[in-house]
Amino acid sequence: MATVERVNTTILGAAAEHYVMCQLLRRGLIAALAPAGVPDADIIVSNRLGSSLAAVQVKARINVGTGGWVLKAKHETIRRALLFYAFVDFDDAPAAAPRCWIVPSATVAEAITESHAAWLTTPGRNGQAHRDTEMRSFMHDYSRQGLGRSRGWLDPYREAWHLVAAASDGTVAQDPLA
Repeated sequence: MATVERVNTTILGAAAEHYVMCQLLRRGLIAALAPAGVPDADIIVSNRLGSSLAAVQVKARINVGTGGWVLKAKHETIRRALLFYAFVDFDDAPAAAPRCWIVPSATVAEAITESHAAWLTTPGRNGQAHRDTEMRSFMHDYSRQGLGRSRGWLDPYREAWHLVAAASDGTVAQDPLA
């Protein structure tokens, strides 16, 4: 197996944004990178008529495995019907296809709020209390925190591009876990 080079996170983020934009465009949606400084959105998505808009925030990692993506405390409060997160997992091998989960912002906010609250109430090393931080983790498996979101809970969101398509068409698709 070849040695994996450390990838610059800015370049990795750009690769993820372009991957997500490519997937949206392939599905007949109009997608463009949001201008720098737009809060909460990396990609703006519209139907072909431009009559309805949705937004996507992209998060990227290489080989997530059992880990997850890093978010911040502010993401606990971002709950908008037309905002989605695209969690992109690049494999160690550059030729391997990325995996992507499209998750409504309210679902992300709920998961990280619950998991962070559980983390704060469990003892850390040597029984010490955890100190609150700005960091949050969005993960495939929260069973270690005793939450109902065990391995596989994200499966309905894998490649769920239809959620963004429905929103950009003026309708909101039913969240698979709602």
